[in-house]
Amino acid sequence: MVWRSPVGQRRRRRRWRWRRRRRPGWGGAPWGKAMAPRLQLEKAAWRWAETVRPEEVSQEHIETAYRIWLEPCIRGVCRRNCKGNPNCLVGIGEHIWLGEIDENSFHNIDDPNCERRKKNSFVGLTNLGATCYVNTFLQVWFLNLELRQALYLCPSTCSDYMMGDGVQEERDYEPQTICEHLQYLFALLQNSNRRYIDPSGFVKALGLDTGQQQDAQEFSKLFMSLLEDTLSKQKNPDVRNIVQQQFCGEYAYVTVCNQCGRESKLLSKFYELELNIQGHKQLTDCISEFLKEEKLEGDNRYFCENCQSKQNATRKIRLLSLPCTLNLQLMRFVFDRQTGHKKKLNTYIGFSEMLDMEPYVEHKGGAYVYELSAVLIHRGVSAYSGHYIAHVKDPQSGEWYKFNDEDIEKMEGKKLQLGIEEDLAEPSKSQTRKPKCGKGTHCSRNAYMLVYRLQTQEKPNTAIQVPEPYEFVSLEWLQKWLDESTPTKPIDNHACLCSHDKLHPDKISIMKRISEYAADIFYSRYGGGPRLTVKALCKECVVERCRVLRLKNQLNEDYKTVNNLLKATVKGDGFWVGKSSLRSWRQLALEQLDEQDGEADQSNGKMNGSTFSKDESKEERKEEEEELNFNEDILCPHGELCISENERRLVSQEAWSKLQQYFPKAPEFPSYRECCSQCKILEREGEENEALHKMIANEQKTSLPNLFQDKNRPCLSNWPEDTDVLYIVSQFFVEEWRKFVRKPARCSPVSSVGNSALLCPHGGLMFTFASMTKEDSKLIALIWPSEWQTIQKLFVVDHVIKITRTEVGDTNPSETQYVSEPKLCPECREGLLCQQQRDLREYTQATIYVHKVVDNKKVMKESAPELNVSSSEAEEDKEEAKPDGEKDPDFSQSNGGTKRQKISHQNYIAYQKQVIRRSMRHRKVRGEKALLVSANQTLKELKIQIMHAFSVAPFDQNLSIDGKILSDDCATLGTLGVIPESVILLKADEPIADYAAMDDVMQVCMPEEGFKDLRVCFSPQVPVSLDTNL
Repeated sequence: MVWRSPVGQRRRRRRWRWRRRRRPGWGGAPWGKAMAPRLQLEKAAWRWAETVRPEEVSQEHIETAYRIWLEPCIRGVCRRNCKGNPNCLVGIGEHIWLGEIDENSFHNIDDPNCERRKKNSFVGLTNLGATCYVNTFLQVWFLNLELRQALYLCPSTCSDYMMGDGVQEERDYEPQTICEHLQYLFALLQNSNRRYIDPSGFVKALGLDTGQQQDAQEFSKLFMSLLEDTLSKQKNPDVRNIVQQQFCGEYAYVTVCNQCGRESKLLSKFYELELNIQGHKQLTDCISEFLKEEKLEGDNRYFCENCQSKQNATRKIRLLSLPCTLNLQLMRFVFDRQTGHKKKLNTYIGFSEMLDMEPYVEHKGGAYVYELSAVLIHRGVSAYSGHYIAHVKDPQSGEWYKFNDEDIEKMEGKKLQLGIEEDLAEPSKSQTRKPKCGKGTHCSRNAYMLVYRLQTQEKPNTAIQVPEPYEFVSLEWLQKWLDESTPTKPIDNHACLCSHDKLHPDKISIMKRISEYAADIFYSRYGGGPRLTVKALCKECVVERCRVLRLKNQLNEDYKTVNNLLKATVKGDGFWVGKSSLRSWRQLALEQLDEQDGEADQSNGKMNGSTFSKDESKEERKEEEEELNFNEDILCPHGELCISENERRLVSQEAWSKLQQYFPKAPEFPSYRECCSQCKILEREGEENEALHKMIANEQKTSLPNLFQDKNRPCLSNWPEDTDVLYIVSQFFVEEWRKFVRKPARCSPVSSVGNSALLCPHGGLMFTFASMTKEDSKLIALIWPSEWQTIQKLFVVDHVIKITRTEVGDTNPSETQYVSEPKLCPECREGLLCQQQRDLREYTQATIYVHKVVDNKKVMKESAPELNVSSSEAEEDKEEAKPDGEKDPDFSQSNGGTKRQKISHQNYIAYQKQVIRRSMRHRKVRGEKALLVSANQTLKELKIQIMHAFSVAPFDQNLSIDGKILSDDCATLGTLGVIPESVILLKADEPIADYAAMDDVMQVCMPEEGFKDLRVCFSPQVPVSLDTNL
């Protein structure tokens, strides 16, 4: 504006130089940076989803999501390819053909593109010195589409430019009237290719002084009056009445006599409402004061024609009709009586984006909801200087723009952002703090005019741009095509298809848009496909993404709403929702939306070049099936409402509607819905069965008290004298039976003894008498004859297994012999032992223990001798398998004399493992160190582990197990008899005094770093072999 200081001029020049270095395209980043981050382009491509519902998605929104209208980058300005812009064909390898650009040679040359208008952008107006207030009003009036269209319909005087012979004279068009000047200016603002235009012709026609700032509000009034007078001579009524239709309203001054009550009205038209802001903080308060009642008393009494005398009266303004465009002038510039000059009121005034004027008009019931369309700002503390700018909303796109003379800035997110315009040029200590503004409201101390547009359902006609025919091609293919080092392959676009066999919106970052002509050449020469034309833009994917984005943005607000609704008491009918689902519905919704939003990478099996194996897909499907979806926690096994009311609660219809937006496929259960009838029957049966189970358990407990309490049990090693027969059942049966007796409501009753688990497929017993007294004693339970009779009554006995004690021979004392029924099966017994031994020697990861020995005593490395502990005598004795025909003198068992069929030991062992579980767990004592080893690990590798654990070099280690010296370094631990839980004794030779030699040993034992990547080929518990011959 006028009276700018030299400092301000320098700042302006710096901003101008910076703007000239801005490159075309979204984001307006400087030359030295990329056009815009990919995430920023992604956000901009889907910003429209915040205000557009999924069912309202149009072709324009689809093209925006696919970034069809992004500006193409210019070679020499864009340094690298913008993957987020499908129209950027720079930096894909074209330098091989076009050569490199010397950027240093362009530093001193003005870029002509800086003066060129960008696509889909508005045109600025040059400030002629002090005409910024004119520029703001021109931009506001230009974006009034109805006013602009009416001005275009005005006939021009160009027909006067004719020569005598009827030939048109060739000279530039020069507007004559004010209407033509405004018409010409609007045409340039709409169609000019320049970034800004010069309004000097219009300003000169008005006779304005370009070096002196005028009153902006007065200029608006005078120009509207002049324009209305000029258009009143037009024949077309749409043109003649456009000012009245858009800006003219009507109110009445109503005076009421207090004596007789007579009303007198004075009708008046208005083009703007002048609102006093002194003492107010909100726009609505200013409007209320404008319409408030005024008392006429004393010297200011009203002369009543009915009373024929002066009477006390009241006067107020009544709004009779409102225009389509409501201009609200905030009276910031007031007369100061003390100084005799005008001053500016820098007080904050709050205003909302939506303004309901119905409470203020006399006739109710009409359409009086207005939407904010422009905010005119005056920056500066003085009424005689400062700078004017305008924030105007584009009626076609709904986006806000800041018009600052030649510079036009687009606001982000279709939101009004006043920003630094609220900072005073000369801050003072007495400035008030800016009040907080809620959503949809704004506060300003510099706004002097607010423009509201009547909200209508009809949308203005938008001129949709139709691009030339185009197609999409993979960026990777284009790069390989430009690189002639490899032969060009056919075009393959399958990796970019969505589940609808169209171009996926998320794959636009790896695609480039080319002309249909270029695509025809490519496909005719190289073939391939599928061709991705404009029909390949997937509306289904865009609509779904729009729905997901809207729900994501709305989730936090809906979460608070649902919580508030849950606190209220449900009145009337409601819906049943699982308590677990209610506790986690927000997380479930977010995960579900993330899954839907991330289906781009997995919607097509060919995406990203990755395919999933059948096993992986089955496992994923199984896991997904196991996870409960929303409200499935109150589903019974029959798919109906569960009968447990503790697991669910009733919610209101409103709360359920909110939840259903996020979970449209969730099972729905109204409050009047009955619970599952089958579950009710099963519940009754369960209650009956529970009572029956308790009765059975009590009866069995009373019948077998000692077996339940594990008291007075017989023992084979100390055979009781009062009986010659003991019965055998599986210990598993006893444990399951005890569980049932303790908790009959939770456990099922045991019906069968299940002794078949102790027999082989031939029906023979799998245990010897000696093993049943030792390691196999934990697998069987001995039963007294009296208890056996009770068991036969209470349970189904599949096989009777008993041991009988008999006296053999006539000697005194006689020899005692124990006979089992059924007899032992030697073949299956031997197979079982062999399989057990094989399992002990075939392991991939097991724990062994190492003791260090000093003077043949096991102690800790630096421990006292009194801490010696016993060796491996605690291990269980191993039973040797006897050849066929050899009998145990103390246990008479025979083959039975019949030839048995051969069976596979593997199948039987697997069958036996379900019941027979041998405990080999070793109790670790002080001084031991546990190591993880495998059966195929060599002794040399074990020594390296011991070296790290005990700091004893391999060649100083003397290892032994069960008295057997371990010396073969190449032998595996399995062949050396090292089984899980084994204890290995370590006796170390004299330690190395030279620590440098110990370091050499450590270096030799460590794997070479040059092949450290090969470590992945070995188990992390098994060190790499040190054999140099490998």
